Amino acid sequence: QVQLAESGGGLVQTGGSLRVSCAASGGTFSRYGMGWFRQAPGKEREFVAAITWNGGSTIYADSVKGRFTISRDNVKNTLYLQMNSLKLEDTAVYYCAASTLGGGAWSSTVAYNYWGPGTQVTVSS
Repeated sequence: QVQLAESGGGLVQTGGSLRVSCAASGGTFSRYGMGWFRQAPGKEREFVAAITWNGGSTIYADSVKGRFTISRDNVKNTLYLQMNSLKLEDTAVYYCAASTLGGGAWSSTVAYNYWGPGTQVTVSS
């Protein structure tokens, strides 16, 4: 059983930066593909970024490309999302997800079988 716990969310002004983290436990983190998703009020959960088991490959949603960076530390069993140049439309609950089915990077929610409870990121003007 894999447990995921996000942290680092908060309130930030437009144009600012924030880093959210996801601590994993109860499994073999270094084998898993990992992803970040977000869900704004009244909207469906959407893909943000994903990374392969060894960090060798990453993919991003077009809306965050060039502003967000996903990374991982397989020694600390932690996933990160560095968010720069934040916009009002980045406001959402951010979720990390793990795929114990393989080590790839996927943009679909169905590829992930473990999810954290989420952390709120609010961007204000």
